[in-house]
Amino acid sequence: MANCNKLFLDYNENLKIPSEKKKRLKSSKETLRDRIRNHFKKNHPEYEPEFYIQGSYKMGTTILTKDEECDLDDGVYFKREADVTATTLQKWVKDALDGATSTPVEHRSKCLRVIYKADYHIDFPVYIFPDGDEHPSLTIKNEGFEESDPKDVVEWYKKEKKKNEQLKRIVKHLKGWGDHKRNKMPSGLAMTILGAENLQPNERDDVALKDTLIKIQKTLDGKFECIVPATPYDDLFENYDATRKSNFLNNLDDFIQDAKKAVDDEPNQLRASKLWRKHLGDKFPLGADEDVDAKEASLRAISAAVLSDNAFSDSTGRISTDNTGVKNKPHTNYGGQ
Repeated sequence: MANCNKLFLDYNENLKIPSEKKKRLKSSKETLRDRIRNHFKKNHPEYEPEFYIQGSYKMGTTILTKDEECDLDDGVYFKREADVTATTLQKWVKDALDGATSTPVEHRSKCLRVIYKADYHIDFPVYIFPDGDEHPSLTIKNEGFEESDPKDVVEWYKKEKKKNEQLKRIVKHLKGWGDHKRNKMPSGLAMTILGAENLQPNERDDVALKDTLIKIQKTLDGKFECIVPATPYDDLFENYDATRKSNFLNNLDDFIQDAKKAVDDEPNQLRASKLWRKHLGDKFPLGADEDVDAKEASLRAISAAVLSDNAFSDSTGRISTDNTGVKNKPHTNYGGQ
């Protein structure tokens, strides 16, 4: 049926952050780091911040959303015991970031978010990491500190990707699906974990994605959970209510049904691409209005005929194997197989 692998490779390119946006993102990150360093040096010198880029940016799976935006997670680490509350420590970081952009800094539960409107945002989760502790602890607004190690998550992902480089593209495809559907679809981290733990490799990305979606569904039917493979090993689906769970599982089933049609039943690449676009959005390119598998088979047959000295050319130069026209001279495939 319609081979859409090339369309998926193009889709992967469409999800990449443009170089100029990436430059602005990096520059903003450095500017904000300097604001934090200077603020703490002046106001809280006993707290010396260090930084570590984490999450999808570190793993290379950041995507450009359908709003043409992206994000970066930059962890702020204080390698000492905390003598203030988690909320206070977050507020100190917020004080450093206030005024950096025209949009107010968002004080979220687990990070401070700096928004560069219609371009990107940068999240600053805040950690303490005293000497002797095996893992850092994340500050959580109005709650306290929770042991959490994003570096271990990155290392886990790197090991998984080494097993098969296709994982990176499949994860981005899953995140693109979540971005297109939204409505509280699973987070990027959840999509990464689901993709890694259920990856079904194939030389074609369309087949690999279809089979991976089927495996994810089977896994979640067995137990609806998504465990972070590093400290604190929490379940990202633990707080899903019935509505959110149903929304995700219904979207998953709809995607699987259309993926099966696109891969197994639909010979026309254009119609197959429209099935994929229902779930991946306009960043997924439209295919050719033709049976690409039949075209490829025909070209392979002609190639084989040329190499086996059974090809003929008519007056228009069309090559065929029907014994009409002028028989071609023998050809040697110097390029190899």
